[in-house]
Amino acid sequence: MRVSESTSPSYVAAGTVAQIWRFPVKSMSGEQLQESVVGPRGLLADRMWAVRDLELDAVTTARRLPGLLRCTARFEAEPPPGVGPGDVAHVVVTLPDGTEVSSRDGARLDAALSDLVDTRVTLVPLPPLHDKAAYRGVLASQKDLRKQFGVADGEPLPDLSMFPVRKLAELAVYATPVGTFADAYPVHVLTTSSLRTIAEHAGAAEVDVRRFRPSLLVDGAPAGLVEQAWVGGTLRVGEVELRAEIPTVRCTVPLREHAGGLPADPAVAKAVSRVGDRCLGVYAETTRAGVVRVGDPVSVAAAALTGAVAASVGRVAERLKRGALRTGNRFMPR
Repeated sequence: MRVSESTSPSYVAAGTVAQIWRFPVKSMSGEQLQESVVGPRGLLADRMWAVRDLELDAVTTARRLPGLLRCTARFEAEPPPGVGPGDVAHVVVTLPDGTEVSSRDGARLDAALSDLVDTRVTLVPLPPLHDKAAYRGVLASQKDLRKQFGVADGEPLPDLSMFPVRKLAELAVYATPVGTFADAYPVHVLTTSSLRTIAEHAGAAEVDVRRFRPSLLVDGAPAGLVEQAWVGGTLRVGEVELRAEIPTVRCTVPLREHAGGLPADPAVAKAVSRVGDRCLGVYAETTRAGVVRVGDPVSVAAAALTGAVAASVGRVAERLKRGALRTGNRFMPR
């Protein structure tokens, strides 16, 4: 069966860019920008650094060491074009007590971070592409995953079948995709509509955008988790084009204490789980690089596969992925 593809997809207005966020250090609070170059790795200089657990000998995250979220990172100066794996710009980390320490003072910063998270850690720059060993992760047990996603014993683990099998295989070997310190995909898009929807179900909890760490916050839709419908389609954001890949599966990070006075609040994660089935926002890949600015228009084109064809292909793909996940779970340490 042949599926015809439109050579000129129809775009529909979806809003405007309300905020742009860059995170110089993985798992720390970041900095808000007015504009940024967006390329295959996402925003220029995003996640140039990460914290490495010396006992696990692997890059770690706030899912394992939530104290990192109480730190804020910024660049000493605006990174020049071309920074990337093996060529990074120095950062300044602000600790919870307000102390600022530069990445140039590695020993002092490592000691402070180790004391904060009660684990021996070190701040490391994004490794060169050829140094794949530096990206290797730790095989997560089911107990680890339950802790990282806040899932009680007896409850099912998050449904990860939405991830392409190739991506799951990559993340089974590496802590992050080679060439980036982003968890899975380089760009994370969230809408103000989704934040309002979660807030309506979170009681008195503070549903702040900083809890969800998007690259781009889009304003314009009236209500609902609108970006979930963008999955499989193309986003035009200023000069940039993005392909919306999968919904963003949420772990325990949103409920943790964050820098800037955001207290820990489990009600936030419960609302996301209840309303969005543990998902909020979408992950995306860059298909056309360019500059994004606050205020840029955002438009969306639907996926090429539509109707019965998409449903049929989707069902087959889901069966294959779920089978692979079940097989993997049988061999996962408990």
